Amino acid sequence: MTKTTTYNKHNSFLTIRSNKTVDEGLIVKLIKDIYNNNKHLLSEYENQIILKAINELQEKDNHNNFCLTQNVIDEITSLDDDEILRYIFHRYRYEVFPKKKILDSYPPYLQIEPSSICNYRCVFCFMTDPSFNNKKKGHMGAMKLELFKDIIDQAEKNIEFISLASRGEPMACKDIDQMLKYCNGKFLNLKINTNASLLNEKKIHSILEGGVKTLVYSADAADKDLYAKLRVNGKLETVLKNVELFNNIKEKHYPKSKIITRVSGVKISEEQKIDDMLSLWKDLVDQVAFVEYNPWENSYDKEPNEITEPCSDLWRRMFVWWDGLINPCDVDYKSVLSPTNILKSDLKNAWTSEKYQKLRDLHLNENRKKLTPCNACHVI
Repeated sequence: MTKTTTYNKHNSFLTIRSNKTVDEGLIVKLIKDIYNNNKHLLSEYENQIILKAINELQEKDNHNNFCLTQNVIDEITSLDDDEILRYIFHRYRYEVFPKKKILDSYPPYLQIEPSSICNYRCVFCFMTDPSFNNKKKGHMGAMKLELFKDIIDQAEKNIEFISLASRGEPMACKDIDQMLKYCNGKFLNLKINTNASLLNEKKIHSILEGGVKTLVYSADAADKDLYAKLRVNGKLETVLKNVELFNNIKEKHYPKSKIITRVSGVKISEEQKIDDMLSLWKDLVDQVAFVEYNPWENSYDKEPNEITEPCSDLWRRMFVWWDGLINPCDVDYKSVLSPTNILKSDLKNAWTSEKYQKLRDLHLNENRKKLTPCNACHVI
């Protein structure tokens, strides 16, 4: 595995290919036209953020602020016109606020963990750590439905970007069908990451009925032997069969669905070829991507590095584990840095809490070396 000097969380795609081709200029014009016709309906704060976004999109040499990547363009084209301004408002907060270290009252992005249990032992994942995956250590479990509903109620109308995934496989949660049903129509972008090995007809219907906007299949190779080598306990044949089942159900029962499907792999070896992935997957999904390898499978055992730049995730996203623990990242997969539990707080107060702010201040003052596992982490 080749280590990266730093891992930029803002855009971890090494490459992403989409079946759709939409001119970026047309999207910018659409956003501007919708804004001009509806700005009187927006709050002063919304006007301020959206106008900044539009101005930055119109700048030709705009590499450090707001821009439209391929996945963002695909997401915008899947929205109704009356949803686009709200999307831009929240997307700007997600992309730009972490760069500028601006803290808002709610995290731009929320990751909820339906299950920390996984049926795979991928070679690049912390699931290979026996001090984590051992059931006796207390890290393994699935979220109760009532807790999930409470989190969703707090997030609705405050956070638009939600992922149902984190340390484990979300489809391993026995209540995932009801969880998805409860999310229907509540968020602009609800995403699920799955290895697809546990998909079945019932789960597929739940995904398509439950308001999921982006479905990401985690797969890293087009060759079955290489796949099995990287995703230990997994079989590429099973994954492909389940993805084909998803597509058949979608075509037959949900022909108007605007769900975006993506296969996304972790690039750790020269054996993994994007052309091979495209050849296998291009007719099965909307997007094919590789993300950078983030060396996190042994976060607590690595030697400290010299990185002093603050981690952008402290301003970008918040994680809620299956047991209610709130965590600033999933590199800290054993929750050393957890500021509180959702059972003792709420999303807003946890995000702006003194303990969370102390983490941010240490990073801002170039003292991430005083925190474990931040002192050996590559994420910025």
